[in-house]
Amino acid sequence: MGSHAQSATTPDCDRQHSSRVLPVTLRRGNYAWCMADEAFFRNLPKVSLHDHLDGGLRPATMLEIADEVGHTLPASTPDALATWFTDAANSGSLERYLTTFAHTTALMQRAEDLRRVSAEWVLDQDGVVAAETRWAPEQHQTMGLSLDETVEAVAQGLHDGMAQAKAAGTPIIARQILCAMRHADRSLEIARLALRHRDTDLVCGFDIAGGEVGNPASKHKAAFDLLRHEAFYYTIHAGEEGPLSSLLDAIDCGAMRIGHGVRTADDISRRTDGSFVLGRLASFIRNNRIPLEICPTSNVQTGAVTELAAHPLGVLAWLGFTVTINCDNKLMGGTTLSREYALVASTFQLSTTDMAQFALAGASALFLDHDEREALLRDITSAWMAASFTGQSGQQH
Repeated sequence: MGSHAQSATTPDCDRQHSSRVLPVTLRRGNYAWCMADEAFFRNLPKVSLHDHLDGGLRPATMLEIADEVGHTLPASTPDALATWFTDAANSGSLERYLTTFAHTTALMQRAEDLRRVSAEWVLDQDGVVAAETRWAPEQHQTMGLSLDETVEAVAQGLHDGMAQAKAAGTPIIARQILCAMRHADRSLEIARLALRHRDTDLVCGFDIAGGEVGNPASKHKAAFDLLRHEAFYYTIHAGEEGPLSSLLDAIDCGAMRIGHGVRTADDISRRTDGSFVLGRLASFIRNNRIPLEICPTSNVQTGAVTELAAHPLGVLAWLGFTVTINCDNKLMGGTTLSREYALVASTFQLSTTDMAQFALAGASALFLDHDEREALLRDITSAWMAASFTGQSGQQH
């Protein structure tokens, strides 16, 4: 990838730690970095763009459903089961990480289970005011459900969860993104499924999921072409385990957002004077404001980065990329979105004002109608501004 004539210089104090570069546009107020914990961020409005339904089951729910359907789980108590999933996910291999889903998807084959898991997924959001869950309908048909029935069951669960959340005083907007498995050949079928349910069952987008290596996005070009023709939204998993060419392939398919996108950093080099030079692909992603759905804990678990301090999200944010923070899979990561925010703030020494930009980027990137998005942006801006000046996050209403 050729170099592009775009560069930026890091502050002198950060030149030796490029992964801890701070967004210069957010430092003008000279705010102290945010020494906040998970509880602080839990009470601030956030947006979740990249959160897999089959990666967020409650361990207790899994045990109950497993007993009903006769599925054997690797542990017999909620705590032990939660520990098993995080230990298995900490392998440093995406391939091993993905094997954990054999257990979760096995427990999401009946309509009532899909509905229950979806409702609980909504209720388990922590200070999240808008969330998109993604899942692959083709993996939920072993007990005879049609593709349409799986989508309708998840929609019912999302409605249940939103109603309960509203009654509890914590309203949330929840939508679903339908995934096709990139190693399979059903993407066009799933794209058509998404279009059938776009207006009736909270389906807001499409994605392809699974291992990148050997399964380029262009393999599913017919699906993306159809979605563009029908003016429908889609995001593409890319730049997680795959090489830079995988990311370029997703861009070539017209990705509106990028799932992970960590490899974007491979197209950014650094001069001896501390300045950064963006290659043509990185420049294209930045200049077109293509959102990156960064999942910090997951990226460490799958080996996309060696440790959080080595994650390029700090550099990407400082250089002006549209960076969002997400959980990916709460069960496997043993995490919440508030925890991800706290980890990023402490690791990269970011202020509350800095962290607000991730929440606003997430809201701006939602596959949501303009008016709803603008209302969210106003509410999020107000809450984070107050927290930035008072140091207190307050309760969500």
